[in-house]
Amino acid sequence: MSTKMRQPMYGDLMKSMLAEYGAVTLKGIRHFIPDKEPRKYLYDLVLDYPNRGGKGFRPGLCIAACKAYGGTLQQVLYAAVTLELLHNAFLIHDDIEDESLSRRNRPTMHQYTSTAIAVNVGDAMQALGLFPLLKHKKILGPALSLKVFEEVQHMVEVSAEGQAIELGWRQDNICDLKDEDYLRMILKKTCWYTCIHPIRIGAIIGSNGKVKPELFNRLGYFMGTAFQIQDDLLNLLAEEKKYGKEIGGDIVEGKRTLMLIRLLQLCSKSEKAMIGHHLSIPIKERNAQTATDILRLMHRYDCLDYSKNISKYMAGAALKEFYTIFSRLPDSKDKSFLESIILYMINRDY
Repeated sequence: MSTKMRQPMYGDLMKSMLAEYGAVTLKGIRHFIPDKEPRKYLYDLVLDYPNRGGKGFRPGLCIAACKAYGGTLQQVLYAAVTLELLHNAFLIHDDIEDESLSRRNRPTMHQYTSTAIAVNVGDAMQALGLFPLLKHKKILGPALSLKVFEEVQHMVEVSAEGQAIELGWRQDNICDLKDEDYLRMILKKTCWYTCIHPIRIGAIIGSNGKVKPELFNRLGYFMGTAFQIQDDLLNLLAEEKKYGKEIGGDIVEGKRTLMLIRLLQLCSKSEKAMIGHHLSIPIKERNAQTATDILRLMHRYDCLDYSKNISKYMAGAALKEFYTIFSRLPDSKDKSFLESIILYMINRDY
């Protein structure tokens, strides 16, 4: 059985290991950036978002799952590099699609360069992100490296589908959504690429292909959902410097978060009409005061506490799945690290 950790311990363990695995992944990313022209408008920019820091969540999960199953850092590092390169490529494109102003306490790439350059950098990062997978063949052999490639291919496919669903809701100004609509969208947009596939890839490599990837689907779904809801809550509640994005930006951008969906279910007809109008006009024309009013309504209708409770429920379900799966493995620092992430989600203080 996994050793239960006290609160100060699991927070410290999670942060230290995320930092450790994030640093080794960033070093790996730098290895795959070509040392050639054009630097100013491409290759120097490829390192911008990774160099800004970040949670290192996806490579951390992947590396820890691999090592928990008996694998090594050398075996899994290229997969971690691929996950982080693709993640940062997605962020560049997401910031353009959302018309976001800041990312990790700095202007978004399309703000300080141009939309065209940022799109091209994101495209290049996706292409560069596939190259480490080719290197896997020498380390893992053709059969296992093909399994990893298939995982990445599915991850990119479902992530694009989830993004399309959310962008479609915003384009058509869909305001009559239910919780289950949000959960289905998040499964595709967030859960597969944030938790399910990183854990699956790590476990596949660490077990030398012996573990069944489907074993981790429920764990990754519960973790990913808790992660996304908490990230959406932080957008509304955290200090801007601490969070690294413009606070309340999700309301301005019109993202169909669980809090907004809940509000639209509970508010009056006049309030719903006001929100619907806010969401119907171009982002640059939306009023910051209206966004503040919408946030006040979220507080009035207890939408934030409602979402917190669902997030904690999902994290609790993830913890149960974790113990069911990982209790079969010997105790290790990496196993405790995975546990610490879930415990942090359950006990998170906003």
